[in-house]
Amino acid sequence: MDSIIFDLDGTLWDPISTVKDAWNETIQAHRPEEKELSRKDMESIMGLQTEGVVEKLFPHLDQDEGEKIIHNCFEAEIGVIKKQGGELYEGVERTLQHLYNNYPLFIVSNCQDGYIEAFLQAHQLEKYFKDFENPGRTGLSKGENIQLVMKRNDLNSPIYVGDTSGDKEAAQNAGLPFYYASYGFGEVDRAEQTIETFTDLQSLL
Repeated sequence: MDSIIFDLDGTLWDPISTVKDAWNETIQAHRPEEKELSRKDMESIMGLQTEGVVEKLFPHLDQDEGEKIIHNCFEAEIGVIKKQGGELYEGVERTLQHLYNNYPLFIVSNCQDGYIEAFLQAHQLEKYFKDFENPGRTGLSKGENIQLVMKRNDLNSPIYVGDTSGDKEAAQNAGLPFYYASYGFGEVDRAEQTIETFTDLQSLL
């Protein structure tokens, strides 16, 4: 192993308490007849790209209208995140410092352009990560973005740490071992390693 690539939501932090109200306000401004999103609704879309979010939350809308609402939600949440941040999982910065001293660290997340930057800025974690990527900037799948980061940074044998079956599939598509963050939003079978807290990485790596 020569490096570590992380997912973001459900792996490094939980942003739902910060962004849920911003999403609901944005949706109500466009379609007041829509029901208010719950925490469970928000958890169900973590790790999905825009098309998947629309399909999950607005299957009754045409794709263009649904995507317009979601993109407005994305813009609203970035503004809130920059001001308020989110809930880092316990021991994240301490563990990142430990890992940073031994490996180059990266983030690949299925999110919009500007989201990872807002996360890093809000929690002052820029110094730990060498590079990051997302489909909002490239239009690529998570697996393809992992491969892009590998190529860009001359990585030969990273691991990928994430919390959903989609993360596992992306890691497999990129040919990487997958470490499952079981405390996150998803359920995954048969990962190379399972961590019950983020700090477990200190003893595993």
